[in-house]
Amino acid sequence: MAEDLRKPRRPVARSAARLGAVQALYQMDLAQTELGEVLAQFSSRSAGEAFEDGQCGEADFRFLKDIVEGVVREQITLDRKIETCLADGWTLPRLDSTLRAILRAGAYELMFRDDVPAKASISEYVDVTRAFFDVDEPKFVNGVLDALAKSLTNPRL
Repeated sequence: MAEDLRKPRRPVARSAARLGAVQALYQMDLAQTELGEVLAQFSSRSAGEAFEDGQCGEADFRFLKDIVEGVVREQITLDRKIETCLADGWTLPRLDSTLRAILRAGAYELMFRDDVPAKASISEYVDVTRAFFDVDEPKFVNGVLDALAKSLTNPRL
């Protein structure tokens, strides 16, 4: 029974996977790290427990891998859809690279993961944003992902 207490619950493991996916996408964007290399690094990384320090427990690696691979595979589609939700005059390249990673990961979940309710996904990525930013950016991410979810043919809100 003590063993079960140490295992992360599925939502915590998915929260950690989302955070890890954003970190992996950021690393790929900034350092031009290749997909296979970044996934190898994240599969062997041990995570701590403090979400506000950029860590939140052991990640669901299959979920993390699906998000990262999906963003890479669908990036053109994701970027086009995200840009329709940005204010006039704003483009993804104009945004901070961490925000780009968060929006791409969130958009991937909203557009390609039917098993995750949109509200839950948006809330999770707002929480991920709070791990990196203060007040304005979480509101921005919430607004963009909410607009994207509402624009989908079959929104899961």
